[in-house]
Formats: sequence, C-alpha cells, structure tokens
Amino acid sequence: MEDAKIIELYFRRSEEAIVQTDKKYGKYCYTIAYNILGNVLDSQECVNDTYLKVWETIPPARPSKLSVFIGKLARNLSINLKRSADADLAYEELDGMISDNAMDIHDKVILKNAVNSFISGLSKRDRKIFIQRYWYMCPSVEIAKELGLSDSFVRVKLFRMRDDFKKHLEKEGITV
Repeated sequence: MEDAKIIELYFRRSEEAIVQTDKKYGKYCYTIAYNILGNVLDSQECVNDTYLKVWETIPPARPSKLSVFIGKLARNLSINLKRSADADLAYEELDGMISDNAMDIHDKVILKNAVNSFISGLSKRDRKIFIQRYWYMCPSVEIAKELGLSDSFVRVKLFRMRDDFKKHLEKEGITV
C-alpha cells in the first residue's frame, strides 16, 4: 500500500493503518531496533512502541516521507529503551564532535545542514558505511560483511571519516 493511503488510514483512525504499517515497515523497524538493542524481545517491544507512537502522532503530523518518520521513531525509542554496548561505542566515537552549545533551533538547523553536506560529499560506499554506523548503529563487522569488505578496512574508514567530519564541522564554524 502506498504511504499516502497508510497516512489517510491513520487520519481516519482506522486500525488497518497499523496492519499496513507493519506489512510495509515491520522488518525495517525491527532491524533498526535490533541493531541498537541486540535483543529479540526488546526489539519486538520497540517495534510495537513505534506503532503506538505513530498512532499517537498521526494526526496531527502528516509526514512527507513515512519511512523516514517511522525509522526515526523506531531509532529514538530503541535508544531510549536501552543502548547496546555497540551503540554506546558509536556514540563514544563521535563524542566531542558536537558541543553542548548546539541546542537552539538555529544551531540545530546549521548542524543538520553541515551533516547533510558532509554526507552528500561522500562516495556511495562511504556514505553507506557512515550512515550504517552512526544512524543505524550497525557494528563495523556487519557493515563489512554487507559490503564485502574486511572489518579492519571499515574501522579504518570510519576513523578517517570521523576525522574528516570533525574538520568539516570546524570549517562550517561549528564548535568541536
């Protein structure tokens, strides 16, 4: 079913919206949750919590990209539920890159634009590595396996990208 039709089901408060969301995005949400939580039952609980949160926020929200909207909810709920050791490590890897003073709306917009411009400047492979690690919290060994690379190559690539990311943020005037 098309996303627009699923969203309309939410606006009509039809429980079929959750059924269709699960059919289309259930595996996607589960993968996000499992990569963060590393536990089957916690991941299933997080997927259910994601559906509840979608139900509570649509309406009034009318997301332009339902997949991104749902993925972000699943990710945030998973992180709030429990951070796996690998997710903590991913956060530690970027720790100190973004100062605590980037809290007001204006600074968040600037930061978002800087992150997007950094990611868009990466090759397709490097973009996938960066996003898999820092958005989906995938361990480097899983990223390597998926892309047919060695784990050490991925870890070195991530190290270099973090250095490049730091330089990019500084170039954009963001306190690092």
